[in-house]
Amino acid sequence: MSLRKEWAWPENAALKPIVFLVFSGVATGLSWLCYYRALQLANASVVAPIDKLSVAFAILLAVIVLGEPLTWQLALGGALIIAGALVIAIA
Repeated sequence: MSLRKEWAWPENAALKPIVFLVFSGVATGLSWLCYYRALQLANASVVAPIDKLSVAFAILLAVIVLGEPLTWQLALGGALIIAGALVIAIA
């Protein structure tokens, strides 16, 4: 318990969102560990383009799994990310 009461547990906080936040933190930590391990095993010029494709995968999963609408801006952004990763990978 904080003496100054700057932080308090929200009264109506549900457990499910908290669990997902914890899982998200664990997944992020594991992702960074895998990224650093990949950098130990290969050149950054090989690892970085693959890492940047995670944004394109997130867009794809959001559209397929979450049912988010695919706007032309989202499609263009995803296509540019993929194109940029390919340019870096080929160079």
